[in-house]
Amino acid sequence: MQTNERKTIVSELTTLIETGNAHVSLEETINDIPADLRAEIPPSLPYSIWQLLEHIRITQWDIVEFCLSPDHKSPQWPDEYWPEKTDSVSDEKWTETIEQIKKDRKRFFDLLKNEDTDLYAPLAHGDGQNIFREALLIADHTSYHLGEILVLRRLLKCWKNS
Repeated sequence: MQTNERKTIVSELTTLIETGNAHVSLEETINDIPADLRAEIPPSLPYSIWQLLEHIRITQWDIVEFCLSPDHKSPQWPDEYWPEKTDSVSDEKWTETIEQIKKDRKRFFDLLKNEDTDLYAPLAHGDGQNIFREALLIADHTSYHLGEILVLRRLLKCWKNS
């Protein structure tokens, strides 16, 4: 793959994960959520904003670890990918989760930007996955759940014009 082509692909994947292109970014989606609404579960829905955010963190961490560590053991699906319901989420825990998402995102971007990383070669420890696919998986999974967070914010009347 030519250097310019690779740089373009890495840049597009990074932008897709960071900003979502066609949807609101993680940062904008979770900005200014009142602490008392983080764990609120609207009627007829199974989860809170907190549970969705923590699920994004766990899943992204698992994908990044899978890409970087051949010996990585994924959490048990679905129980270990979803946090339990809670009555409240401290500012400390909220910030910790957001910072971990950003840290794992950076680790993945470092892998993408590393010229020695073959974006298309199957990972030796996987069953056909490659780094390009895993980047799309992070973007797709995150955007899906960010959309859900926005719906919850609208239902909880804590989104723009709601």
